[in-house]
Amino acid sequence: MKKLYTLLFAIVTSVFMLAACGNSDEKTSDKNNASADKSNADLLAKIQGKGELLIGTEGTYPPFSFHDDSGKLTGFDVELAEEVASRLGVKPKFMETQWDAIFGGLDSKRFDLIANQVGIREDRLEKYDFSKPYISSAAVLVTNIDNNDVKSFEDIKGLQAAQTLTSNFGDLAKSYGATLVGVEGFNQAIELINSKRVDVTINDKLSVLDFKKNKPDAAVKIVAEADDASQSGFMFRKGNETLIEAVNNALNEIIEDGTYEKISNKWFGENVLE
Repeated sequence: MKKLYTLLFAIVTSVFMLAACGNSDEKTSDKNNASADKSNADLLAKIQGKGELLIGTEGTYPPFSFHDDSGKLTGFDVELAEEVASRLGVKPKFMETQWDAIFGGLDSKRFDLIANQVGIREDRLEKYDFSKPYISSAAVLVTNIDNNDVKSFEDIKGLQAAQTLTSNFGDLAKSYGATLVGVEGFNQAIELINSKRVDVTINDKLSVLDFKKNKPDAAVKIVAEADDASQSGFMFRKGNETLIEAVNNALNEIIEDGTYEKISNKWFGENVLE
């Protein structure tokens, strides 16, 4: 009988211990989930606590994000992001990344947002959040100045198009039947056109106009322009609503007090908000 009581006691004790462990695991899981939610909710507070906003950008995409003759990182998106950071009361820290790796950098939390003319698209909105749009521009078809065969987007079927492979422009070139030649950014695409190593590139109209303004003798020309303009904004990981709200408030202030128009006129000679 004594052995039976001892066995029963051991079984009951084990059951209580397992239950306690199960409750502990559930509490730990709940705590981890809560910590993850809090981490997202507090990103703005962390940024302001560090005094630093980490910004992903290419650095090879004039006039939006590039290095000037002195080697300084500059451009429309860079100046706008600097102004936003100032309105948030922090310093901007730019993390230069090739376009094809820039979304992964945001996913891995290398930076807090992307400032690089990222087009606001439905497929991206499924995974990411955007600020309010801060610029509009149409896609243009560019070829070498000696090429008289390409006059429209329909003419590029079967031709080689220099594109960053995950960009809106790459998707557009592919939709017209072009064969994509991967490049790291705008400068490389234009160089391939200039040297006739590819047939065309589809790129941002404002970028091409800026390039032609600075290098009027370059052997490239715009032969067609898309009917619909695309809008771009700062891109964020999902779940950072407080940061996005703060950035949107900063953008509103920048637009309302004339700072946006000043930056826009500097780079494009006009207001490119709409």
